Amino acid sequence: MSSQIQRLIDIVEQLRAPEGCPWDKEQTHKSIQSGLLDEVYELFEAVEEDDSKKIKEELGDILLQVVFHSQMAKEENKFTFEDVAKDISDKLVRRHPHVFGTQEVSSSEEVIRNWEQIKKNEAGKEHRKYYVDDIAAALPALFRAEKMQRRVAKAGFDWKEVKPVLDKVEEEFSEFREAILECDRDHASEELGDILFALVNVARHYKICAEDALRATTYKFANRFRYIEDKFKELNKDINTASLQEMENYWQESKKYTK
Repeated sequence: MSSQIQRLIDIVEQLRAPEGCPWDKEQTHKSIQSGLLDEVYELFEAVEEDDSKKIKEELGDILLQVVFHSQMAKEENKFTFEDVAKDISDKLVRRHPHVFGTQEVSSSEEVIRNWEQIKKNEAGKEHRKYYVDDIAAALPALFRAEKMQRRVAKAGFDWKEVKPVLDKVEEEFSEFREAILECDRDHASEELGDILFALVNVARHYKICAEDALRATTYKFANRFRYIEDKFKELNKDINTASLQEMENYWQESKKYTK
């Protein structure tokens, strides 16, 4: 395995060398950051499709991004790929004293509590003045909301039962409806955000990932609309001229054949 990792490192180094690829030599940490995001989402899709060949391919693409960033840092005498691997290895050992040390745990919840305490005491974490600090602003909104809720729950700021969480959703929806009826767009936007945040909280209490749930529903919606389009193609009819009722009929039909 190490020989293949070294091979990849050597290939990227050659691509960045003076006689290497013009495009690769021009790249910076910032110029390729969106590429990493693209690859991560493609991995998400591969996992959802349970396509092991595609998962392997996307993991390789993500590994390339890590090696590429490390090579650029090496050129600036900041760190190397080996430094990156060492840091994450050290962190895993440090945060798993129940595996690599003598500490004993009785549940995964205890593991998480210990993990957070160890993380809090690590060097470099002193900048975290508040519980909600260091939650990346660039995270997808639903993921970020869930992570923030989980973080403050560790401080005890959380409902112990689901009912008041559900009540909060209804309260926020009522306020959203009121803002819509008043034609107050700014207020409606704020209340819609409150609804989504409350729904994420409900999902968290039921151990459902809101981001995954919405992604699955969007995927299902796309498949069902493709079914509608295929039906109109079979009829040699332009979907843009179809009535809403015609599309609704095929939409209901699509539920029998799509997931």
